[in-house]
Amino acid sequence: MRRIDILLASELSGGLAAFRHDDFEVVLHRWTDFAELPLIEGALWIFIDWVLPEMSGLELCRRLRGDSLTSHAHVTIVLEEDNVEDRKRALRMGADDYMVGPLTRSALLDRVLGANISEQDTANSRVLAQGELSVDVAAFQARWQGKPISLMPNELRLLRYFIEHPGRVFTRTQLIAALGKQEPAVDERTVDVWIGRLRRALKGVGAGNPLRTVRSLGYVFDAI
Repeated sequence: MRRIDILLASELSGGLAAFRHDDFEVVLHRWTDFAELPLIEGALWIFIDWVLPEMSGLELCRRLRGDSLTSHAHVTIVLEEDNVEDRKRALRMGADDYMVGPLTRSALLDRVLGANISEQDTANSRVLAQGELSVDVAAFQARWQGKPISLMPNELRLLRYFIEHPGRVFTRTQLIAALGKQEPAVDERTVDVWIGRLRRALKGVGAGNPLRTVRSLGYVFDAI
């Protein structure tokens, strides 16, 4: 199935329910903490309002282009009005295109579906690595020193997220949100089960235990 993950830096009129049609899926994420991304499993598209509470939309666009996790994203700036100078500034700052707000669910889907994105564009073919530990995103396979690691889907997605964010402490709530497990609600202790399985699998192939528990906070992946 072709998939697009959309990050929204502001509220969206019409709701955030996923859109599916035939072999195409659009997954919407409300992105409130600009320092942390959710787990992105398809092509990445980010809609940014011209004015945001924390910073300008142009500044956020600049930061996205400088981050290896988002430099490849399609960025659309949502203008408050159709101003020629604002359009030029958005494109100079690195936006791929622009549209005039307010942004609604129907307008967003019209823009995305009208882009005629190919299956190749939506394929996530990256291989992520920390030392000799790697995750082939397209193959949905983790490896240590080239040897496959047997992981269940949640544990593999969790490992991928940790590899993308080495050295950062995540609470259980943040990990649940990153994996998109809020609906239906997942008990926080379920994260401990995922971590336990992941640790056993890593130790089983000789990768040690790069997952460290931070008391009263959560978990951190120590770079290998």
